[in-house]
Amino acid sequence: MTTSLNTPLCDLLGCKYPIIQTAMGWVAGPELVAATGNAGGFGFLAGATIPAEEMEGEITRIKDLTDAPFGVNFHMYQPNASEIVDLVVKHNVRAVSYSRSPGANLIKKLKQHDVVCMPTIGLPKHATKAIELGADAVTVQGGEGGGHTGAIPTSLLIPEVIDAVDGRVPLAAAGGFQDGRGLVAALAWGADGIAMGTRFFMSHESSPPQTTKQRYVDCNNPAEIIVSKALDGLPQRMINNEILAKLENAGSLKKLILAMQNGLKYRRFTGASITSLFKSALAMSRSGDITLAQAMMSANAPMIIQKSMIDGKPQEGVLPSGQVAGVITELLSCEEIIQTIVAEANDRISALSKLSGES
Repeated sequence: MTTSLNTPLCDLLGCKYPIIQTAMGWVAGPELVAATGNAGGFGFLAGATIPAEEMEGEITRIKDLTDAPFGVNFHMYQPNASEIVDLVVKHNVRAVSYSRSPGANLIKKLKQHDVVCMPTIGLPKHATKAIELGADAVTVQGGEGGGHTGAIPTSLLIPEVIDAVDGRVPLAAAGGFQDGRGLVAALAWGADGIAMGTRFFMSHESSPPQTTKQRYVDCNNPAEIIVSKALDGLPQRMINNEILAKLENAGSLKKLILAMQNGLKYRRFTGASITSLFKSALAMSRSGDITLAQAMMSANAPMIIQKSMIDGKPQEGVLPSGQVAGVITELLSCEEIIQTIVAEANDRISALSKLSGES
């Protein structure tokens, strides 16, 4: 028995399979996004860590590599957010993804140009609020997911959010997915597909150097992939390594000094002024989800992650990761990843159909 696996999420995004490659800073570049699209999935470009002057070139590079639709991820409060929205509209990008509190004026502009808005959320109330603000779909990440994450396991969170959404928009489940069994489980809960970061990070087409990818392959224990607030004051799941251990032991003053130093580096990277960065941090804190100190500390993340993802020094940079890295033993191409998931999902659906007496 072979199914098409077509869901409302596929129809909304224009992809063949309900499999989304999430945007990972320094990781989800044009090659990974295009390879995902060419394999039948839907990829998001990591716009939050691309210098403003290079953003348009990255979008056009994807369009050179694939005819498949794709999306762009960014933080609504990053200094060049409005410029990214302009580029998304200019190049007819299919979708955007974002987290934290969105800017209503930017969402309005995206909606006016039929760009799919697909925020990542971690609680039922956040999903409801996102839909009220115009979200066309939501990605729901459980606690097993990499990077910033919550405390509720995926298996408990997804059904709860599905009930809250009540069919108003398609929903992608994230956090702990890497195979066809997970896809079928998500569909059985009522989701319309899955979103994966770590599995696509551990692919041939992702941007980081081989030395960094090998560190993920070598992590064969999910318990070593912990949640810490040491990086930016918010819960973030990462592989435990040398730099994370130092951050965990650092005092509040040392962390704040580090955040200010990285904020200046990030300013040079994005071309933003110190004033605009402070205003962005203030806007993030006023959303009510984080404090001003946490917003200022958020500058730590991109610059320390850069050490591992760009420089190829995993011992000197943090390693954001979902717990599934602990059970993934090899790097594959995007084509291999997606086709393996699809084949396994069809096998599981066929086996389940026999339990109900269907042929």
